[in-house]
Amino acid sequence: MSSFPNNLFAGKRFAVLGLGRNGLPAARALAAMGADVVAWDDNVAARVDVADVTLRDLRTDDFAFDALVMSPGIPHVLPAPHPIAARARAWRVPILSDAELLFRAVRLAGSRARFVGITGTNGKSTTTALLAHVLARSGRKVAAGGNLGPGSLALKLLPDSGTYVLEMSSYMLERIATLRFDAAAMLNLSADHLDRHGDMAGYVAAKRAVFDRQTADDLAVVGVDDEGSREMAQWLRGRAARAVTVSGHQPADIWCDRGVLRDPEGVIVPMKEAHALPGAHNAQNAAAAAAIASAFGVSRADVVRGLQSFPGLPHRQQRVGAIGGIAFINDSKATNADATSRALGCYDRLVWIAGGIAKEGGIESLTPLFPRIARAFLIGRDAPALAVTLAARCVKHEIAGTLDAAVPAAFAAARALGVPVVLLSPACASFDQFSGFDARGDRFSALVSQLARGRAA
Repeated sequence: MSSFPNNLFAGKRFAVLGLGRNGLPAARALAAMGADVVAWDDNVAARVDVADVTLRDLRTDDFAFDALVMSPGIPHVLPAPHPIAARARAWRVPILSDAELLFRAVRLAGSRARFVGITGTNGKSTTTALLAHVLARSGRKVAAGGNLGPGSLALKLLPDSGTYVLEMSSYMLERIATLRFDAAAMLNLSADHLDRHGDMAGYVAAKRAVFDRQTADDLAVVGVDDEGSREMAQWLRGRAARAVTVSGHQPADIWCDRGVLRDPEGVIVPMKEAHALPGAHNAQNAAAAAAIASAFGVSRADVVRGLQSFPGLPHRQQRVGAIGGIAFINDSKATNADATSRALGCYDRLVWIAGGIAKEGGIESLTPLFPRIARAFLIGRDAPALAVTLAARCVKHEIAGTLDAAVPAAFAAARALGVPVVLLSPACASFDQFSGFDARGDRFSALVSQLARGRAA
């Protein structure tokens, strides 16, 4: 890996809105590549200690920029455009993601490094990290980021033989213009971010953009374990890229058959050997990673070794401790019911901690999995609404209010009921009580450690 040339964007002017995990690295990287960069963040605290970045309230003065780079979470159309986004559109300035500008920078620098885009409602972080792990373990130069880990423009320049593996949210996919993925994967579709996309059709259209501009030389991987993804698989049949279907539990080009990942050539690996990838959803993630790695020339043996050695990701069915034979599982990344269904399906009997800011539909879709729940402890703003759903299905539950109250109560219930698992899988966003799902998961882990220390004392 090396740095980008310092004159790559000489003569270009960029505005950057949002100085968080994506925006600040983008502003610094574009300036380091020779661009004239002006940045802004509405949050005063975010504008502190950024002396190396030129700050200006972008709602004033001219808007003669080559592009506006906006942090993904800031809306440019729905539910209402940020005023600076509205200015950009009035001035006919393109609104782009940092991933788009990474692609342009790599190509301007003369590198033919490959780009992989991973999207889907759930599983994209795990699949991004898993594929990067498989590629790196096989000796390839790889850089992973985007919606996961470092922002796209925080990544270094890779040589022709390198691969960028980018997790692409629907927010990021709305803002690409020339980026073409040598391999793209769309894992699954369920209702999410509808306020941002208007309706399900808008959300699907944003996700489908991961396949834009692909040619016959490229690979399109799509899951077939939900109706929306199957429809997209049908749509892909009329496109130029070679399409590969993947599934965690039913026949596809690569699929999991009774616990064994396989393709038309035969067995790839028994999933029980991939300890960090439990459940049918992770089998589908593994299938997607295997499809792309194989297409990029990774040997079957190296694919297997990569799947077996993958350590997993924090906050995604992460075992954070065990006390008295009771396992504590941190699945804080499950911010919607569909993600939580995947975790609930992995355990026959459990105590469940859920709650926060519920998505549309709440937890109604989890009803078939309710018999697995010995008791539920609810936290956050929408705990009362979730309690109504559980009461209607006769699921024993309590409103704990906070995670600090829920964890010891859940442990006590698990001991009393002889249940082997306490699962934090909230099915809700975290922003009512935490800065993000990661902060929620970290607090859960800390509370489990406190419990363990208290038991040992």
